[in-house]
Amino acid sequence: MATLLRSKLTNVATSVSNKSQAKVSGMFARMGFQAATDEEAVGFAHCDDLDFEHRQGLQMDILKSEGEPCGDEGAEPPVEGDIHYQRGGAPLPPSGSKDQAVGAVGEFGGHDKPKITAWEAGWNVTNAIQGMFVLGLPYAILHGGYLGLFLIIFAAVVCCYTGKILIACLYEENEDGEVVRVRDSYVAIANACCAPRFPTLGGRVVNVAQIIELVMTCILYVVVSGNLMYNSFPGLPVSQKSWSIIATAVLLPCAFLKNLKAVSKFSLLCTLAHFVINILVIAYCLSRARDWAWEKVKFYIDVKKFPISIGIIVFSYTSQIFLPSLEGNMQQPSEFHCMMNWTHIAACVLKGLFALVAYLTWADETKEVITDNLPGSIRAVVNLFLVAKALLSYPLPFFAAVEVLEKSLFQEGSRAFFPACYGGDGRLKSWGLTLRCALVVFTLLMAIYVPHFALLMGLTGSLTGAGLCFLLPSLFHLRLLWRKLLWHQVFFDVAIFVIGGICSVSGFVHSLEGLIEAYRTNAED
Repeated sequence: MATLLRSKLTNVATSVSNKSQAKVSGMFARMGFQAATDEEAVGFAHCDDLDFEHRQGLQMDILKSEGEPCGDEGAEPPVEGDIHYQRGGAPLPPSGSKDQAVGAVGEFGGHDKPKITAWEAGWNVTNAIQGMFVLGLPYAILHGGYLGLFLIIFAAVVCCYTGKILIACLYEENEDGEVVRVRDSYVAIANACCAPRFPTLGGRVVNVAQIIELVMTCILYVVVSGNLMYNSFPGLPVSQKSWSIIATAVLLPCAFLKNLKAVSKFSLLCTLAHFVINILVIAYCLSRARDWAWEKVKFYIDVKKFPISIGIIVFSYTSQIFLPSLEGNMQQPSEFHCMMNWTHIAACVLKGLFALVAYLTWADETKEVITDNLPGSIRAVVNLFLVAKALLSYPLPFFAAVEVLEKSLFQEGSRAFFPACYGGDGRLKSWGLTLRCALVVFTLLMAIYVPHFALLMGLTGSLTGAGLCFLLPSLFHLRLLWRKLLWHQVFFDVAIFVIGGICSVSGFVHSLEGLIEAYRTNAED
């Protein structure tokens, strides 16, 4: 009897010991350390079995609840800082809106959502990295010469690589050794990297970077609209600031947007128009090929202004914030890497040719927006198309910025800093509309007081572009997949982080100095 009792006590003690070791090992594993002993591995396996049974029960609950309408009742509040406007490449309606996505599935579901092909995904990436901001690339060649061309190639290679490793951070191996998708947004990756001590810090940092980039993009659209109209009709007694005010008056209805259905139908037309404009500019440059100034392309750089060129080039490649949702909605996610390769190769070739041909045509007279160098008759037509494209492109970043702000600060729930912007009937409250109008006016004021397209583009690219495209993806890759990376992957990640950090700081400082100098010059005039 005593022997039997002693045996049972020994078994209980062993079980408790294994569970305790498993918990301690789990804590160290979350901190990035590998389990060290066989006993800890046994404890992990035991806990994995229990966790698997628990998840099986959850899956059965989910299966039982299929077919029920998706609503807000009984749903757990989202993790603070996790903004889902990226999902599906289009913003979700605000909480409580009558346009709430009925039938929307869970974070990893997507059964009812139409999937896109690799070609359609590539078209979306092309729209992001082949936008109208390529008009500033010849200005980057002006201050960087052949090194500027090299940077266009280098930035394409690095952004393609960081886009791939960012998607790799969405996946982890399950208990069966299968690679499964456990996250679905940039914010979720950032939160996972800061867990468990600061589970929402990473999401907040990413959200702040997204807001800055989106608002700065809106400001750039207003700046380029005023600049293009002023240079298209120099004979009219209307200043660039006045043209910016007129453009903002046209954009003011964006404050009433509840979704992007009315705007999305113009996206394809805008993109096609932009390609036509690029072809017209290149055709004009080719017509003057005999006068190209090859001797003006320098091997040396302007140390003070070249860092600004780095920011311009980086900003023209920013697409990382949309990649997680894009990959999650592909019919064949395995084709994502191939899609990234051909889109960035095409962007690199087209951007390099456009920047070089335009600079060879106008050399030292190259302006911040290259279409300002065109003859008057052609410039007016091309610029009018570009202004239309800029005004039609403004609502997308504006609406995305509004979504991030509303869900970060005004979402209903205990974590909100302010009351919700929407009433119970889904209508936008008057003070919420006022805040949206204030954001439109803020973009106007920035465009009026800082009307320098290239400098603003360089500042944004150095501040948020380098962070979202270079620094954070490499840092997250090292943090989440450290134990599985090969030595050359670690080297690439560390090198990208160091080089990106140096370029970001130098570009930000020199862009800021350029803006201060330009502001003083305007004040003296």
